[in-house]
Amino acid sequence: MSITRGINHIGLTVPNIDDATRFFTDALEGQIAYDSQTKLEPPRDGSFVEYVLGLTPGAQIVKKRMMVFGNGPNIEMFEFENAQQQPAQQLQDIGFTHISFYVDNFEAALQRVKKAGGQPISEPHSNTKYEDTADNQTVYIKTPWGSLIELQTVPHGYYYPGNSERAVFIPKSQKTYD
Repeated sequence: MSITRGINHIGLTVPNIDDATRFFTDALEGQIAYDSQTKLEPPRDGSFVEYVLGLTPGAQIVKKRMMVFGNGPNIEMFEFENAQQQPAQQLQDIGFTHISFYVDNFEAALQRVKKAGGQPISEPHSNTKYEDTADNQTVYIKTPWGSLIELQTVPHGYYYPGNSERAVFIPKSQKTYD
């Protein structure tokens, strides 16, 4: 049995959770699972929180929300006050640089993301090696707060070199219930 089942969530700090939620809901049909910190509660702060989360002195978590996207990993968003912050601006920056969303209807997804305030950094283009099967597409997009996301589709699957240990995870189509 493997020690890792898969990715549960990706942490994302945003300047305003309500604005980020609107973007993710309008652009990519994200849904709120729960709010584990609201502004109606005292902020999560203090020396213990700074210690266990590695925060700078005085930083306060004022909102925290878990969002669900289809059947892939969740996104846990944080909103801070009194924190020293700077976003990763480009793919070349060190650290987690983007979240890739697998979409079936690339053009429709791109239009929704743009309508919600996302700004593509280029025209859509083909994926690179091992993702460059027929009808594939990708594009990086800046969110309204400056983070990078990627829209990607590889409808005819990936191909793999002979030394591959495993196929990559591709979310399965989500069933809808009436």
